Amino acid sequence: MIRKACLSVLSLREQRWVAVERILSWLILALLCMGILSSSRLWTEQVPVRQKEGLVHGFLVLRTLDGKALADGDLIQVAHGDRVTSRLTFRFKDGSLHDETAIFSQRSRFRLLSDHLVQKGPAFEHPLDISLDASTGHVTVRYTKDGNEKTITESLSLPADVANGLLLTLLKNVGPDAKDIEISFVAATPKPRVVKLKVNAESETAFSTGVTQRKATHFVVKVEIGGISGLIAPLLGKQPPDTHVWILEGTAPAFVKSEGPLAPGGPAWRIELVSPVWPDVPASDSSKGAK
Repeated sequence: MIRKACLSVLSLREQRWVAVERILSWLILALLCMGILSSSRLWTEQVPVRQKEGLVHGFLVLRTLDGKALADGDLIQVAHGDRVTSRLTFRFKDGSLHDETAIFSQRSRFRLLSDHLVQKGPAFEHPLDISLDASTGHVTVRYTKDGNEKTITESLSLPADVANGLLLTLLKNVGPDAKDIEISFVAATPKPRVVKLKVNAESETAFSTGVTQRKATHFVVKVEIGGISGLIAPLLGKQPPDTHVWILEGTAPAFVKSEGPLAPGGPAWRIELVSPVWPDVPASDSSKGAK
């Protein structure tokens, strides 16, 4: 009798635990669904145009984090009405090339139209050529594996806020109080997939130009892979490192520098503005030229 009573008590406890586990499962499922719905709303948000882009030719340098120069860069940008073409190139000392051309519109909000990125040469462990049409979702990735050229073509459902080739432009428009802003990005590893970039303005960093002291907003951009892959990536050491960008705020926000990988799985490099270097010319020759 006592044994049966004990068994019935244990059975009742087990039933209660099963009921509790079911309730917890439903709660977790509900929270996950809420998170998914919330993420979906964030994915469709585009950054408002606070500063319109125009004609630009900027000189850049790409360095390792310890200061070794790797490549010379140019940012060339041309605007025709609300349509902007922005091309960023880095030509490496070892002959490698990073060349990205983004075309976007800037009416009330920034909207990517197309992006074409080429990375080739010994500086890139996995050379690739990726083209995406943001209006159709058509993405083509060309890469080399085991000495053979391969091509992947995908039709993705791209959100309106996809930001390939636009990150620096967007950061000039989110403001120094930006918190938990999420934008979309097409990553190729080599199969293309949409991931999220979470942007946060962390702090102000002091710097100087000549004798003038200035401050830049330090943004941290974190890659959120999402899904099962996102849960496993940190455990396997595959979580992409953060990218750090410094923007000078004010009436005319400007890029100052960035630190982060230029390619998936690549090392963190620093991008900075650079001034022209003039050859040393004797004063007499300079005065003759002026005449």
